[in-house]
Amino acid sequence: MRKAISLALVSFALLGGARLASTQQIHLPPSVSQSQGMGNVPVTTGSDAQKEQAKAASQQRQAEIRRDTEKMFQLTTELRDYLEKSDQGVMSMDALKKAEQIEKLAHGVKSKMKQSF
Repeated sequence: MRKAISLALVSFALLGGARLASTQQIHLPPSVSQSQGMGNVPVTTGSDAQKEQAKAASQQRQAEIRRDTEKMFQLTTELRDYLEKSDQGVMSMDALKKAEQIEKLAHGVKSKMKQSF
């Protein structure tokens, strides 16, 4: 008899607790409850935004590498032409500046290429 009464009390407690749990409502802030699935508005996650930022940064880096490479090519061609025309063993300040610019651009391109990995 005690088992039956304790079983009845346990089942009553479980049913009563389930009934109370089903009547409780969870209230979310408007920003959370409305942001999920509002019509045709796509929901972007943090990883999607990070992927887009990484893609944009990569494209910008590639454009800078192309620009710097073109500038290096131009400076190298000018320096080569100067050296072919000049029979002197001494270089002018302009030629030294071009060589330094080429070196700086080369280091910049190298570091930008390393960033893409």
